[in-house]
Amino acid sequence: MKIGQTPDIPVALTTTGTQVTGQGAAAPPVKKSSNTSSGSGSSVSVSNLAKSLDSGSNDGDMDMDKVNAVKSAIDNGTYKVNAGAIADKLLSNAQEILSRGATQ
Repeated sequence: MKIGQTPDIPVALTTTGTQVTGQGAAAPPVKKSSNTSSGSGSSVSVSNLAKSLDSGSNDGDMDMDKVNAVKSAIDNGTYKVNAGAIADKLLSNAQEILSRGATQ
């Protein structure tokens, strides 16, 4: 595959088991559920992690003082981006993804 080409990637299964394909990041298949939210007979199941993200509760995992300091620095125009740290992390993540693909 050439850079810039995006293959059709399965992103979901319909309730009949037919694959729906599209471009973009792959998503796990949609699980069937007895709860339907529309009259079409389609159903979607949401994981507990997704529910917790949507609930708005942060359970103390977020340092609001740091969030407010960064927000203030952005508003004041004084926020400095560490491009080197971002580049290092991107390369590290790419290397991890490539090594996972080689072992599977």
